[in-house]
Amino acid sequence: MVEAKNEKIVALLNEIMEMEASGVIRYLHYALMVKGPNRIPIVKWFHDQANEGYQHASQIGEKITSYGGHPTLRVAPVPETKTHKVLDILKESLDFEQAALNKYKELLKIVGDDVALEEMIRSMIRLETEHAEEVVKMLDVN
Repeated sequence: MVEAKNEKIVALLNEIMEMEASGVIRYLHYALMVKGPNRIPIVKWFHDQANEGYQHASQIGEKITSYGGHPTLRVAPVPETKTHKVLDILKESLDFEQAALNKYKELLKIVGDDVALEEMIRSMIRLETEHAEEVVKMLDVN
């Protein structure tokens, strides 16, 4: 059973798992909706993001069970904006990456002395930051 001091960690891990699972659906949808002459590399990039979201959700789920918690079956909502122009999709992606990054940073503040969790979260923060930076470059918004 989850100890009281770890309940907040498990709750945040479950929120992150929901976001990562949502990312799988989100990025798959984006990949399916891309049209135009630059479709192939953009679709590949979105599929790569979906696969990474699956890997992250799995890793987070393993950490939840190591804390004695129960991984969520929920998926964070994915809004359908009905806007499927590449730049609009990338802006949505950037917002999503920033939200995930913020959730990981929130968890980092409370990891305590669990070095393995801290290193995992720092690694996720690095990856999410790199994703956001990549999207900014793709948007050419500097």
